[in-house]
This record gives sequence, structure tokens and C-alpha cells, in this order.
Amino acid sequence: MPKRRNLLATAVSSVLIASSLGLGASMATAAVPSPPAGFTTVWSDDFNGSANTLPSSANWIFDIGHNYPGGAANWGTGEIAYHTNSTQNVSLDGSGNLRITPRRDSAGNWTSARIETQRTNFAAPAGGVVRFESRIQLPNVTGAAAQGIWPAFWSLGEAFRGNYTNWPGVGEIDVLENVNGQNTVYGTLHCGVAPGGPCNEFSGLSGSRANLNPSPQAGFHTYAVELDRSTSPEQLRWYVDGQQFFSVNANQMDATTWNNATHHGFFLILNVAVGGSWPGPPTAQTASGVPMIVDYVTVSQKNGGTTPPPTTPPPTGGSRDAYGTIQAESFDSQSGTQVVDGVKLGYISNGDQAVYKGVRFGTNPARTFVARVASGAASGVSGLIEVRLDSATAAPVSTIAVGNTGGWTSYRDVPGALSGVTGNHDVYLTFKSGQPSDFVDLDSFTFRN
Repeated sequence: MPKRRNLLATAVSSVLIASSLGLGASMATAAVPSPPAGFTTVWSDDFNGSANTLPSSANWIFDIGHNYPGGAANWGTGEIAYHTNSTQNVSLDGSGNLRITPRRDSAGNWTSARIETQRTNFAAPAGGVVRFESRIQLPNVTGAAAQGIWPAFWSLGEAFRGNYTNWPGVGEIDVLENVNGQNTVYGTLHCGVAPGGPCNEFSGLSGSRANLNPSPQAGFHTYAVELDRSTSPEQLRWYVDGQQFFSVNANQMDATTWNNATHHGFFLILNVAVGGSWPGPPTAQTASGVPMIVDYVTVSQKNGGTTPPPTTPPPTGGSRDAYGTIQAESFDSQSGTQVVDGVKLGYISNGDQAVYKGVRFGTNPARTFVARVASGAASGVSGLIEVRLDSATAAPVSTIAVGNTGGWTSYRDVPGALSGVTGNHDVYLTFKSGQPSDFVDLDSFTFRN
């Protein structure tokens, strides 16, 4: 097939997880559906809000311009639209939908929008499944009026954020792509190296479904992907309206390539590109102002079994409130870090850790970890903050990825999903990076229900 994403330094994609709920085009909007049996919804956005307002900045990041900072020009794909956070290009419609609208101005310049989830930790648990799903109507244009229009719902591996040069090895899972108003939708995995490699880059491993009724431009369909780590071999499955149309198995490539592409968190992306190497450029006949309409986005997980208890019993009492702000410099012990100016934990690099004893979570499960971080790390340097309970070797209950935030004093709150923690625990923060350089400063952290 002619698919070409060419994301050598800024790949785009979707680790999306399949849905078997086919709502078709019967309704303009629908509530976020309950997850399938055995799954738990871990995140969703129903796009409720006033008309002509932006989607929630707590859920979404707005990409601006023609590229990531330091990333490849034109988002690595050759697309030509300047992405904005203007409500002319991205807004709620007041009826429970998001609209991403490409527009051409009087001088022939195109603008559009591209948004990413704030969270980067949507992952399949070991032995479990993760599913990403969205109900979408593509821009309602076909033929000459659709030339160059490229809508997509996709995701990238969490290590891409802040790095922007490690595609395709970090993994890109495209749940839905469409070009030029065709009645064909595509699902793709990008992985390994480019060009060539086990994922046949720059094309990727791709499948398609054609002749939808109604067409994807004329009505809503539900698009989903499941990353299943409960089967052997592990598998990715793509669905439209609950019908599987494509899969990729782990044994189609070497284990390292598969693990690097799938065994981690992802962030999700919605965008409408204009032009690029796959659809080709727009023409004077290409319609302006026709939106992609998104009803909802949801992420669900199915766990793969129970976590073994820690070898050290948890503390019976706690002196710290998990739901208050815990200052990073208030650690009980640490390794490899330094307190900077008395107000933050700095010089953090791979292998470092800090311990905070006696954290009280109570009986209402905490499901989110939020770290306030800053990073002025060099291009290509990023890492992970892992939360472990009662032991530095316990399995992480939350992991967030951190890249350059714009400087060592440019702080950002980065949330990550937490596996329903209750009771009293010693909290171990461990830090992991593929590079030896310092990658983050930590001001504080907290937990949320």
C-alpha cells in the first residue's frame, strides 16, 4: 500500500486499544460506553462543554506550529498546515463533540490542529490488555474536495515526548488513518528502525478496511485497538465498529523490537493534517473548514493477575498525607541526588532514588500520581520517574516519562495513573534513563483519588 508516514524524528501514532462496541452513525453523540467485561476504564474524555471553547487543558496538550521543538520540519511527514490552539481550528461544539477543523486563508495558507493527551502512561499491564477507543466522523468531503486531507487517531511511546528523535523504535500505533476522503480506513504499527527493519518502515505494518456503510465521512464509526499481553504470542488487534480487521503478533519480529515498541506507556493524538507524503498536497479544489468530529476518547485496561505482596511489610502508621503536597527535599533517605537551593531535588539521573516513609493513602484508593518537575536536559535526554511501595525492588505502581520542559526552572505537573493504592506505605521514587546525564529536577509530588 502507498502509506508513508516518514517520522524519522517526530513520529506520530496511536497505541490504541481495540473496542468491540460498534455504534456506527446512528447518533451524533453518545455517552462514553462502559468497558467490555473484565476491563476497567482508566481515562476518558466525552468533550462536554460550552460551544466554541477549547478541550480541557488538564487532559490535552496543544501542539503549535510546524514541528516539535528541535524535531523534524513539517512534523516529519511533509504536511503543510500550521497547527494552532485557536478555536477556529480546535473546539468543542456544545453538543458533546470535539471538532478539529483545517482551514485555508485568503493567501492559500492552511491551519489545523493536533492535540495530545497530557498522560503518557496508557499501557498494557504485564499479562493484561489495554484498549484505546474513539467514536469519530471524518471530514465530510470526498473526491477533489478531499485532496490532501489526512485525519488520524493514533499514539506514540512515552519516551518520544521530550526527545522527538527516537522514532520508530519507541513504537507508534495508529488506530485510525484516512487520506483524500477514501472509503478506506487504516491501522498501523511502526517499530524498529527506518528505513526498512522488521516493520517495513516508512510504511509500517498496516491493514485496512474498505467500503464502510455509511462511509467514514458520512457518519460516525467506532475505532479501537487492543494491545494484548495476556496471549502468547502477544498481539495488537484493530477494530471498526467491533469487527476486527487487522492484527500484528509479537512473533512477527524479534523480541527486543516488540518490547521496545509496546512494553511501556503511550500518549494519544488526534489531528487533521493537510498535505504530506501520503495524501499528497491539497489543491485549489480542496475544501476548507470541514471538521473531523470526535464524540469521545476512552482508555480501558484489563489486569493480568495480582501483584505479589512486598517482601517487607508496610508500615502500620503514617506521618505524611498522600493527598497533600510532599516536598521532594523532605526525603527520609536518597541515593545519587542533591538538594538544590533547599527547595528541590536535583541532579537526578539513571539509578537514583529517594524514599518517603509513612505515606497515608487511607481507604479510598489513590489512582493518580502527580509530580511537579522541570528539565533542561539536552536534546535526546529523557527518563522515567517510577513509584514503588515499601521496597526499591517492588514492581512500579506508577510510571511517568519526563523530557525537556523548557529549562531547569520551567516546572510542569506531570500526572500518571496509579494502581488503586490504599493504606500506609513507604514511597520509593526511582529514576531510570537510557542516558547517563541528569534528566529531571523534582520540586514536589502528590497523589489523587
